Amino acid sequence: MGISNFPIALQPIIQQGFLEREFEQSLRSRLGYRMVADREEFSVGIGETLTKTRAGLKPSITTPLAVATNTNLDNGLTPQSWGVEQYTITLNFYAATQDLNMVTSRVGIASQFLQNAATNGEQAARSLDELARNALFAPYFGGNTRVTTNLASAGVTITADDIRGFTTVFINGVQAAASTLNPLAVTVGANLYSLVSIVPDVVNGSTTPGGISGELTFSSAVSVSDGTASNAVQAATASTIIRPSARATSSALQATDTLTMSALLDAVATLRRNAVPEIDGVFNCYLDPVSARQLFADPDFRQLFQGATSSNAVFRHGMINDSLGLRFITTTEAYVQPHPSIAGLFVRRPIICGQGALIEGDFAGMGSEDVAPKDALVNIIDNVAMVTREPIDRLAQIIAQSWYWIGGFCAPSDTTTTPNTVPTATNANFKRAVMLEHIG
Repeated sequence: MGISNFPIALQPIIQQGFLEREFEQSLRSRLGYRMVADREEFSVGIGETLTKTRAGLKPSITTPLAVATNTNLDNGLTPQSWGVEQYTITLNFYAATQDLNMVTSRVGIASQFLQNAATNGEQAARSLDELARNALFAPYFGGNTRVTTNLASAGVTITADDIRGFTTVFINGVQAAASTLNPLAVTVGANLYSLVSIVPDVVNGSTTPGGISGELTFSSAVSVSDGTASNAVQAATASTIIRPSARATSSALQATDTLTMSALLDAVATLRRNAVPEIDGVFNCYLDPVSARQLFADPDFRQLFQGATSSNAVFRHGMINDSLGLRFITTTEAYVQPHPSIAGLFVRRPIICGQGALIEGDFAGMGSEDVAPKDALVNIIDNVAMVTREPIDRLAQIIAQSWYWIGGFCAPSDTTTTPNTVPTATNANFKRAVMLEHIG
């Protein structure tokens, strides 16, 4: 049988004088973001969207009850109630498959069946990790952007690189569209304005990962000086982003703005200000290998471990672990973006997370017979269904190897944690993670 008669996809792996009988493994992405997610089971029969409610706290009472008002049935007290906020997880269906001809595969140099299974598993794990990353980062980009086009004259509308975090405001814990009735306080350049309308661009021109470019309209005219391109635009409820040298936007970063221990400690301080719970005693910091390498060149970081380089695990393994109140987890799935205005530079984004920064909802009915065919071989591995379907072609030769996952990720807000309940808290809607931006 001539090799040319086989499908093109199978020809490179058919024995042609090679001695090896096992597939060499390709380079694999190093994952991590899904690890931070708290997993919740999405019950059968409750629809495609699950809305969960989180109870807030009541303000502290530091004023004694006046004796003169301690009368009548209410004793001079005014009833209080705690606030609530809601977050939503939406089910989505993700899947992939590949076919295998069990007859022609026997001519191959190794088991294509096992290799297909391994490849499917890696694809599934990487896909879910990227979904987790996207869901985690999206709200923590929110409320931070920049002007993209100069205003020729004072006007109520400016163009923005990313409108995420500006489209809604929280009313009694529930998100409502920003409008004249529900304006959002936004600082453009050096002054404060009231945002009343948002229109996304028909053609997305955002330079931010996952960003949505558009127009922001305010109740009063934005001055020309404030509406100058590259000026920062920040919502009053914006997520915290820490940059070296207090740069206002990612486009303002310079070649010398590398990752420092000082920036990491500022991020930890922000999480602790917001009373964010730790994960097994520390916060998780997800960063790529270049970001991790820069730390070893930081003078403050080197000073911290001076004299202990031979015995300290930090230097012995070239990895940072459980130090500075952080657990460092390197990943190759981190966002790496070309600098918006300086050629040859890249913006890197470590993110530091506390407990509850991400929620994963897994559909409880993934392995049931009404979801997968009864005769199929279905294994649930780490909440992902791995499916092997028997041959159903005319010659009973071709099997299908597939995977699927039904679920979703979301980053819950913490709008009820305010300076009234936790005096050191920030006004950010999303408080359980802090993103850093630096050049690398």
